[in-house]
Amino acid sequence: SDHMENIYGYLMKYTNLVTGWQYRFFVLNNDAGLLEYFVNEQSRHLKPRGTLQLAGAVISPSDEDSHTFTVNAASGEQYKLRATDAKERQHWVSRLQICTQHHTEAIGKNNPPLKSRSFSLASQGSANSPGVQRRPSQNAVSFFSVGHHRLPAGKRVPIVQPDHLVDVREMMSQAEGQQRDLIRSIECLPVSGHLTSLDQDLLMLKATSMATMNCLNDCFHILQLQHASQQKGSLPAGTTISWLEPKISLANHFKNGAAQNFPAEINKPASVREEQSIAEPCELTREPEEINPDEELEDICDDKEDDLGAVEEQRSVILHLLSQLKLGMDLTRVVLPTFILEKRSLLEMYADFMSHPDLFIAITNGTTAEERMIRFVEYYLTSFHEGRKGAIAKKPYNPIIGETFHCSWRMPKSDVAADAGSNFPAHSPSEQVNLSKDVEGQAELDYYTVKFVAEQVSHHPPVSGFYAECVERKMCVNAHVWTKSKFLGMSIGVTMVGEGILSLLEHGEEYTFSLPCAYARSILTVPWVELGGKVNINCAKTGYSASINFHTKPFYGGKLHRVTGEVKQNATNTVVCRVQGEWNSVLEFTYSNGETKYVDLTKLTVTRKRVRPLEKQGPFESRRLWQHVTESLRDGDIDKATEHKRALEERQRNEERLRAETETPWCTKYFLKDGDGWVYHKPLWKTVSAAQTQQMDTN
Repeated sequence: SDHMENIYGYLMKYTNLVTGWQYRFFVLNNDAGLLEYFVNEQSRHLKPRGTLQLAGAVISPSDEDSHTFTVNAASGEQYKLRATDAKERQHWVSRLQICTQHHTEAIGKNNPPLKSRSFSLASQGSANSPGVQRRPSQNAVSFFSVGHHRLPAGKRVPIVQPDHLVDVREMMSQAEGQQRDLIRSIECLPVSGHLTSLDQDLLMLKATSMATMNCLNDCFHILQLQHASQQKGSLPAGTTISWLEPKISLANHFKNGAAQNFPAEINKPASVREEQSIAEPCELTREPEEINPDEELEDICDDKEDDLGAVEEQRSVILHLLSQLKLGMDLTRVVLPTFILEKRSLLEMYADFMSHPDLFIAITNGTTAEERMIRFVEYYLTSFHEGRKGAIAKKPYNPIIGETFHCSWRMPKSDVAADAGSNFPAHSPSEQVNLSKDVEGQAELDYYTVKFVAEQVSHHPPVSGFYAECVERKMCVNAHVWTKSKFLGMSIGVTMVGEGILSLLEHGEEYTFSLPCAYARSILTVPWVELGGKVNINCAKTGYSASINFHTKPFYGGKLHRVTGEVKQNATNTVVCRVQGEWNSVLEFTYSNGETKYVDLTKLTVTRKRVRPLEKQGPFESRRLWQHVTESLRDGDIDKATEHKRALEERQRNEERLRAETETPWCTKYFLKDGDGWVYHKPLWKTVSAAQTQQMDTN
């Protein structure tokens, strides 16, 4: 009661994408259980600009930063607020939670369960049946009888022993299943009549049941931590403890839409239970693994995404999802439905941008700095077509932190020499530097090998690092990408924040480049992808640069997938090459000597990547990690795929929370933090430099 005083002060309130954050004067009215706000303190005597009922509300500190928090009312309305610092946020959150708890409990005391009648949503009759009729003054809480088990007087509650945690988990699982059934039953009610899905009391019941399950989950997690510390003395670094998490996104408890299928926990496939279980010791090993390209086999998977399939069937679910999103909303933490997923991880998608290794290797064959820059632009523009799997816009799996992907390509040397993919003539054998011998002195091979590795180095924000190298040609590329997704109405925009560096060690040149934005358009009809934005490629040593514009389609008229660009010498500002066309169709290159070349991307030879069989992959490698999701999607079993996907995501959340509680930093496997970026732990430029130093010492 000491904390039930009214508090007031200025907070920032998020309004919309256009208006953004605005200072507003907030008042917590504890007596009425209301959170009110005004334009400023001087207008406090006027009618509030907005009011939220706190009974049944959920107060959630945001993990985006230490200042932001949200107030989710039982009615479905939400305030996103920001304090000036972490201390002020804690002050407001604690007072709001106390007020919310007080008024939520008051509702329960004022509306005891009716002993004379019961009501089951699962077995409801028609709207006119006696079981559905109620007086207007009755609260929905009255229709749900809740049993309270009380211990005899003077009897102490026994301490939960470690071996009882299994029983506790079983009961928690049953309680979650019942809570999901309750939510589904409420959302299946009609939108009109005596008892509707929009009934204020039922909305409040959804919110309070969600808050109750969250509280129980937190208590159960504390028991697990206590048990683990008792068993091992203290929590070792990297230990993974599995606990229950809410299976439904919070927004689904405040909005009504299409009914969702929530399979019971006990019906989960064994593979799902395995994915949720405590990680094996081998999964905790973060030592870099050297992948032998000879163990990799040519990939036979060809999962094109040209079939709308479930997207057509699940349009109501998409509408339900869109109804919960706001313009400009960050989608990083939004759980999207499984049926819109591609059958590959984002890390593998980055690898598919390397599907023309002959053009990649041919870059370093350029005899002049101008020629090498032009070849890089040609390769860059031809990489996006194969990176997309089909014309339908689907989303690759979000990699979990620590996930990796390995592959390689083998390219016959004769193919690179005979058809370099440029208008420039091929080099004669005497002009080519013989670098095809392995560094360990093995016999010369008749093909080049391009090796690729990618790793998800961060979860929040989601950052991926990837690296590719061709040892024989002394060239490598290192990049890191932070994918930022936003809701744009009938489109979804993805900004690729980051930078890549191509190193041509034979020439001592580095080329920095960025990536365009991607947009999923027409998400309610036939979704399709387009690229947009300006990217730059620069080589500081040679003074050559390229500017490339990916043009989005105008509202009226205009072509799809249009791209234009130019390569120029910075010192003289001379344009040496111009390019125009479509990044997924035909590109036209016009050179300074007047020659023109057309490249039909649909006819370019795609070199299949080589990947290790699943049985030889590590547990955190993409294909093995997502294999059950991929198999279920191929079989068209969306529910099963959803369960497998949810299990992986829950395990990631569990591990992330444990690391935060034990203050254990995440250790990456292949990439090291370097300023604002990430660098491969053993890049080719280090290897070559060390070899040259050793050779000089020997001489």
